[in-house]
Amino acid sequence: MSNPQQLRYSKEHEWLSAVEDGVATIGITEYAANALGDVVYAQLPEVGDTVTAGETCGELESTKSVSDLYSPVTGEITAANQDVVDDPSLVNSAPFEGGWLFKVRVAEEPKDLLSADEYTEFSGN
Repeated sequence: MSNPQQLRYSKEHEWLSAVEDGVATIGITEYAANALGDVVYAQLPEVGDTVTAGETCGELESTKSVSDLYSPVTGEITAANQDVVDDPSLVNSAPFEGGWLFKVRVAEEPKDLLSADEYTEFSGN
């Protein structure tokens, strides 16, 4: 399992792209997707919703369990990935590409996000 170096990671197993024009893309890591099993349902935050770093903002349901989705940053949702809502298996098949979950205009970014190497050490993979 390889965690892309250009992303940053939360200890709740979400990834965050570099902020471009104030907006970052959020998804869950391959480690989290594998732990969940086959994702069959995604409830994502809606455009215009405000999310707070470390708080729940949706959920992913798999054949194994239901897992809360946490935002790694504080801000306003600018997009939700309708492709994931229509085909939740994208979270498993392409967690770092087509399986992204939402985009957020970042108001505040926590200081405790991890680099790829730090996340790999944290998650043990």
